[in-house]
Amino acid sequence: MKLGVLTVPLYGMSLEDALKYLHGLGVQAVELGGGCYPGNTHTLPYITGEKPVSELKALLEKYDLTLSAVAAQGNYIHPNKEQAAQFQKGLEDSILLAEKMGCDTVNVFSGCPGDCPESKNPNWVTCPWPPEYLEVLDWQWNEVLIPYWKKQVAFAREHGVTKLAFEMHPGFLVYNTETLLKLRHAVGPEIGANFDPSHLVWQGMNIVDAITMLGNEGAIFHFHAKDTRIDEINTRRIGVLDTKHYGGNDRAWDFRSVGYGHDNFFWKEVVSALQRVGYDGTLSIEHEDSRMSVKEGLEKAIAVLKDVLVFEKPGEMWWA
Repeated sequence: MKLGVLTVPLYGMSLEDALKYLHGLGVQAVELGGGCYPGNTHTLPYITGEKPVSELKALLEKYDLTLSAVAAQGNYIHPNKEQAAQFQKGLEDSILLAEKMGCDTVNVFSGCPGDCPESKNPNWVTCPWPPEYLEVLDWQWNEVLIPYWKKQVAFAREHGVTKLAFEMHPGFLVYNTETLLKLRHAVGPEIGANFDPSHLVWQGMNIVDAITMLGNEGAIFHFHAKDTRIDEINTRRIGVLDTKHYGGNDRAWDFRSVGYGHDNFFWKEVVSALQRVGYDGTLSIEHEDSRMSVKEGLEKAIAVLKDVLVFEKPGEMWWA
């Protein structure tokens, strides 16, 4: 496995300065934003052709870093056509950049449409009753989501991207293991997970079991290392469907740097589960901790992952 970082939080630095900084911390891979929500601050000159992609490859080689994925998480099926078009451009830019870089993985969201063709805003259904909610879900999946991703898989495949890695994120139609596999079975093996435990923890899921469920189908393409701390008192009082701003102090749960939601043993169990299902890719740190600066959050997460990651191939079992 490799220790990686999503460079988006380092947009205040030039790309080269960010790569030099991460190399100095022992990072082995980077995930670069290609558009949509992650933005493209570090990659825009290479997307537009202002700079040759060979220069980007040379920078990564200079600092002994590999590219784990291009990040393009967005709502490409947003009912607002202008917003959807902007997200679509970000996705296509990211796929084309990945092709030029020889990278087979682009990280995405599934997206969420409205409840009908005339909608103005996304509508995320969270319960099966009243019965019209199930009618909305049927329309969203069968008339919008599945046809959309069949087209995107075909486009991605044409350009050498064989892994569309979905971050299972509440607010979008693919938000857990079950919905990820539902889309994979409907569209094809190019659909897999950018497995981010932080979004699954607060839903009450067991992360090792979730890794096993997806890993047994070969459906883990990438991994985001991000933690979540559950506030047990607030959760008992208000439940987990918390819509208050992430910067508040009275939430049921918060995103934290690796090690600040769960201890090292939890993360060792996660790494071991990934090993068991054959995942040998990158654990890419995504810093979204409101209680730490970017550098401190990244550096503390790196320290934890250096302790728990298994970097070498297993040796022979001389004892058996």
